Order: sequence, then structure tokens, then C-alpha cells
Amino acid sequence: MKQKFFQYIQELQDTITSRLEQADGAAKFREDLWERPGGGGGRTRVIENGGVFEKGGVNISRVFGELPELMQKNFGVEDGDFFACGLSLVLHPKNPFVPTVHANWRYFEMYDKDGNITDRWFGGGQDLTPYYLFNEDAIHFHQVCKSACDKHNPSFYTDFKKKCDHYFWNTHRNEARGIGGLFFDHCKPSEKMTIEHWYDFVTEVGDSFLEAYLPIVERRKDLLYSEENRNWQEIRRGRYVEFNLVHDKGTLFGLKTNGRIESILMSLPPHVQWVYDHHPEKGSEEEKLLQILQTPKDWA
Repeated sequence: MKQKFFQYIQELQDTITSRLEQADGAAKFREDLWERPGGGGGRTRVIENGGVFEKGGVNISRVFGELPELMQKNFGVEDGDFFACGLSLVLHPKNPFVPTVHANWRYFEMYDKDGNITDRWFGGGQDLTPYYLFNEDAIHFHQVCKSACDKHNPSFYTDFKKKCDHYFWNTHRNEARGIGGLFFDHCKPSEKMTIEHWYDFVTEVGDSFLEAYLPIVERRKDLLYSEENRNWQEIRRGRYVEFNLVHDKGTLFGLKTNGRIESILMSLPPHVQWVYDHHPEKGSEEEKLLQILQTPKDWA
């Protein structure tokens, strides 16, 4: 399974970066190959200062070796080896009317001292962070997510949408990072869902990403915007940064285990503002967004 999924994410990275370059129309992804001292490595692709995307990354990694001490504590084991591979992406468009998007799909295995698999699971998801709320865009993104889920289990969308709303919650601000999507983790084999079934589901979601996001980009990328719109985007990006550095488990794990810092912090936007005690005008489009972020909504 690990080789099968790694092959999949390599091909998915190629597909996504190619389609994003077409949508951008100006910039190309820069590729950076790296190796992990303990075993494995990755292929980072970053786009910057494009016609549409101010900054973005579509990264894959395949790492393995002895379980780091922090992972041993998290999983309640004393020793053993692991294997992990996945694709992670974040895109920060220039136009404030085009939402930021994040997605990742990953696979993990653990082994005993004899090399036998003791545990394995899939995880991942995709979520949208708009700066100005267009109901049409939110409904489209969530309907694509629901369609992908419904092909495998009618309860998946509801369950994983709730988990997404719960996970991407800035508790210190009491608001959501965005309008959600899907989040699932520790998807392990069972009588109802074999590891092959989980593979089919996760790849279904991965294949749906471009369908979920690119139509929104095309609708909004050429809209005219003001300096005030841009300021609001940068203020909201500050909340995005806060979540990633304060709450995001993947970011915190990478920082605590001496992960590759450039890849870990690839998700941070290039231009951000923190304005003291900032509040949007009552009745404004900016305030309408905050009202939605304070009370997650069902979109599909």
C-alpha cells in the first residue's frame, strides 16, 4: 500500500501543479528536492509572485526510519520504525476575492522490531479560507466534497465536515479559520472499510480537489479590488498564521522534531497585518464573514 499511495501522490502533485500554472498564467513552480537525515525526503514545489497566486506550495514527502521520541510518546510505544508519505498544499492568491485553500492527503505505517506492521492509517482533507464570502463559492466547494464522500459512505461528509469545523477552530479567537470542508485522520482498516477501501476514498477526495477549487479561482481572479480589500485580506491572513503556529498539529510536530523548516513554514502567506483591536464596520461584507466564522454553517 505504501508504494501504491506514494506513486499516487507523485502523479497528483504533477497534475495539480500543471493545472495551477495554467490558471496562474504567469509564474511557474520552483522545484526543490530534499533529503531527511533519518531516512527519506521530499519534493517541494513553490510558486510565488504570479498572476493569480502570490504564494503557494504543493509538496510531497516520503519519510521513514526510527520513531522519533515525540512520536513514541504520542503513540504510547517505546521503540519501532515508521513510514509516512503525503501531499500537502496551501495556496494564497493575490486577489482578496479569491480564497486561500489548504489540502493534504497522507498515509502512515508503524512497525515492530521485526519489521511487522503494527498499525497503519490514512488521513487528510481540504478546506477553504475566504476573505470575502460568496455563497455560490462556499456551496460549490462543499458540494464537491460531499459528492466525493457520498460515493463511499453517506455519513462521511457529515462526519468529516464536523471534524473539519472542530479542528480548524482558532480557540483563542473563538472563530473558525475558514468555512471548512473535510478533515479525517486515523482511518484504519476494519470489517467495513479495508485499507484498500480507505485508499479508494482518500484518492477520490484528492482527485476532487481541482474540481472544488479551480472554478472559484476562475470566477474571482479578475475582480477589481481596493486597497481596503487588500488590507482586510492581510488582517485575515494574520488569523491564518496564528492558527498554523498555535494550533496546527502538523506544523507543531514538524517544529518539535527538527523537520525541514522551509517546507513546514511554506504555508505562511508573504504579506500579513496585525492591526491592534481591529473591528470591521457594522453591516459590512467584512463583518458578514466574521459572523459566519463564529458560527459554522452547513453548505451542502
